[in-house]
Amino acid sequence: MTLRHLPDIQPCMRGFETINRYVDKSLGTVAAKILPGEYYVTRNEEMITTVLGSCISVCIYEPKIGLGGMNHFMLPTSNSASDVEDLMSESFRYGDVAMERMINDLLRNGADKSQIVFKAFGGGQIIKQMTSVGDRNIKFLHKFMVMEGYKLAASDLGGPHPRKVNFYPKTGKVLVKKLQHMHNDTIAIRETQYKSRIDKPQIEVGDIDLFD
Repeated sequence: MTLRHLPDIQPCMRGFETINRYVDKSLGTVAAKILPGEYYVTRNEEMITTVLGSCISVCIYEPKIGLGGMNHFMLPTSNSASDVEDLMSESFRYGDVAMERMINDLLRNGADKSQIVFKAFGGGQIIKQMTSVGDRNIKFLHKFMVMEGYKLAASDLGGPHPRKVNFYPKTGKVLVKKLQHMHNDTIAIRETQYKSRIDKPQIEVGDIDLFD
């Protein structure tokens, strides 16, 4: 019986030392697992993975240099029903920062702005008391993409199921599995706790500009 050679975990890019990285023995690859509020950018031969409910993950990669990243975000609650349309609203600014920080990291590390590819997933309606959260996240994402002049190359958004997303930044390949049956409420608990956390503090937004 031939044993599969497992890869070594290569050093990550500066600033991502706190991301949980491990060797996925079943897939034979190094994996970086991101949680709500996190994002990860890499040029290593590895996979970025997460599980989504109402949250959204945007996978971005630059095919020429094999650099890519994925985030995992949810908008905080606003008193305004149209907060994702209001560019000055707390919710919109929060999502704006969540996207631009990751994009800036790609551009800072050599990505060509005209070549980056976007794929988006999540925004499901899995928590009864948070029925509008997924829709608001999706609405924000589409608004952001139009404003910045970007287009989604692929997406799987909305619906009643949580999703597991595996993203390979070197190639841009994304594998999505819809979780039809939940054996526990881990995702719901995690997202409810995250939502409670981001709803409380006042968001401080500094100057964030996209590199040319």
